[in-house]
Amino acid sequence: MKSTLKLHHTIEMNNRLGEGIQWHVDSGSLWWTDILSCRLYRLDWATQQQQVWSTPERLTAFGIVSTDPVQLLVSFASGFALYRPDRQQVTWLARPEASIAGNRFNDGRVDRQGRFWSGTMVEDDQGQTGTLYRLDESGARPMLRDLSIPNALCWSPDGRTLYHADTPTRCIRRFDFDPQTGGLSAPTEFAAAPQGNPDGACMDAEGHLLCALWGGHGVARFSPDGELKALHPVPVSQPTCVALGGPGMNLLFVTSAREGLSKEALVREPLAGSVLVYETDYTGLPESVPDLNRLPLP
Repeated sequence: MKSTLKLHHTIEMNNRLGEGIQWHVDSGSLWWTDILSCRLYRLDWATQQQQVWSTPERLTAFGIVSTDPVQLLVSFASGFALYRPDRQQVTWLARPEASIAGNRFNDGRVDRQGRFWSGTMVEDDQGQTGTLYRLDESGARPMLRDLSIPNALCWSPDGRTLYHADTPTRCIRRFDFDPQTGGLSAPTEFAAAPQGNPDGACMDAEGHLLCALWGGHGVARFSPDGELKALHPVPVSQPTCVALGGPGMNLLFVTSAREGLSKEALVREPLAGSVLVYETDYTGLPESVPDLNRLPLP
């Protein structure tokens, strides 16, 4: 089942916890965050020029509202906000777990109707269970509860199926999704991680789900019915998130993490914390743009 992709090149970084990678079609740029180092990155593909911003909190997930000026809809560790990195301007929209010590936001994404979703994870022993929230006009609505580490959030190409994983369970679940209301129903088991644990995921144009396998040295690709179609090895043990993009929408970008690796492991994995770029036969889908009319603006 293992299938080797052609490594295009590496973006050598020392990210402690690289995450949230996505390709922005209109500007031809690649974006990601290093959550633990409070860094946001943008790479202009044509020039290969990189821009880095320090973030006021750990930035865990984002949707790109505009690039000139740069404005993002984000989940920081403590809640949802509109963020202008050039001005370090934060407009808080909702902080539903501000009173819960030990929890922080984690994986998130914009759905195909422009709503922003992000889930909270249990970071230490003080934390309670995590929750997947949907941000809309009335605020942050809890949609899935009793989570440990929410991940792998993505939607089918037609927007009628939501995929989500609670990483420690090693299982990706599938839900019927109502595009009009944003409601979830009929949860079923979609697929189990073949090795490691499911982390960040994305959808390709054929409706196949690609998922980084934390602790598993690989990226899995599942068909729409949950069959494992490919298992791509990567030279890092902690791949964290995946995205398809590039000028032809056929490059696979994989973020990774150094956090928690021993000195010996880092010697074995010199690319840990870097962004890996592979040529593929897959075609990506553009990321959705946040709809500001769906936000609880102050």
